[in-house]
Amino acid sequence: MRLIRNPSRNDALRELQRVGVDPHGIAAMLPKMEHFIIGIEGLTCKVANIMKQEMLSIGGDVAVARGSVDCTIETTDALVMGTLKQIHRFIDKLASQPFGLRALAEEMKSLLERNERRKFLLITPRRTIDIGGRTLVMGIINATPDSFSNGGKYDSMENAVEAALRMEEDGADMIDVGGESTRPGSDPVPVEEEIRRVVPLVRALAARTELPISVDTTKSVVAKAAIGEGAEMINDISALRFDPGMARLAASAGVPLVMMHMRGIPKTMQQGSLEYDSLEGEIIGFLRERIDFAVRAGVDEENIVLDPGIGFGKSGEDNCRLLRRLADFRCLGRPLLVGPSRKGFIGRVTGDPPRERVEGTAAAVTAAILGGASIVRVHDVAFMKKVAAMADEIAGLREQT
Repeated sequence: MRLIRNPSRNDALRELQRVGVDPHGIAAMLPKMEHFIIGIEGLTCKVANIMKQEMLSIGGDVAVARGSVDCTIETTDALVMGTLKQIHRFIDKLASQPFGLRALAEEMKSLLERNERRKFLLITPRRTIDIGGRTLVMGIINATPDSFSNGGKYDSMENAVEAALRMEEDGADMIDVGGESTRPGSDPVPVEEEIRRVVPLVRALAARTELPISVDTTKSVVAKAAIGEGAEMINDISALRFDPGMARLAASAGVPLVMMHMRGIPKTMQQGSLEYDSLEGEIIGFLRERIDFAVRAGVDEENIVLDPGIGFGKSGEDNCRLLRRLADFRCLGRPLLVGPSRKGFIGRVTGDPPRERVEGTAAAVTAAILGGASIVRVHDVAFMKKVAAMADEIAGLREQT
């Protein structure tokens, strides 16, 4: 006798097949083996009470705040709990209800569909990048004298190019080039200086590597110049908030766009209170709004990658929580990029300085991949390539490739 705790769909399917269940039985039972909790914020008490009664009637439940039943409070958050089969029945029941429940049912249905998506295609001006099989490894080249991890290491363009080429030999799938440090407390770099650091390097790399090159910048002028020299992706930690021209550029250039969550700016993001009322809820809401903003500006949603922003405006505990709960972000329906490499929250646990945080980074990368990350952004490509291969095997991704 044994307990089987919350198996993935593939694991549940294997268990049913191992038992020898009839294929028709498998189709009926599989949705009963998947359990979901859907968090919904800001419901009126009337709506929450209807939802609770409907879910109870089919064997599930809805957790609401004390005081919602007798409407002594105005609004409540809710946790809808049930098997996949129960939730689908719940959605059908809500579709015929008043008070905006039909629209709520449609959003829940869309959320489940987005959550199931695993395969994506990013289209660059030069190629198509398959996302959703094995995890892709993005190598970091910081052409900055003040990077927290390798500031000054690439003190010439030749050194930076050679480092990128070694990353290619070590199995990197793409290279991310940045010319402005975004470490906590860092000051912005003038656009002319950032162009001086980034553009010649992108030009040199594009001539010597077949890998896609991403430009890590919040400035549309820098991104445009880099794309003109061969960059194929934009990695914007501001999620299009710092430069009003970035969204238009990403749309017109037709390049994949990485958008990251961050509160504040790098200079001040770790100052003051780092508390969140709802960590995952706030980040998911932020990223959903940024997707909508980008799409309205003409960016193809299929070319958007999301980054929850490990180390950007979060406490060490919150960074670990994000890695632990990364699967929650699948509901956004976009591939996830995670960059924990050598960051401070790792050093606070292991006691190591940045360049010696390889083991801690390996643990964080493994957690990210098991949580559903499609791309990991790292400094130590050769080491993390092996880590990713093993994590992919554990996650069952290699067998899907």
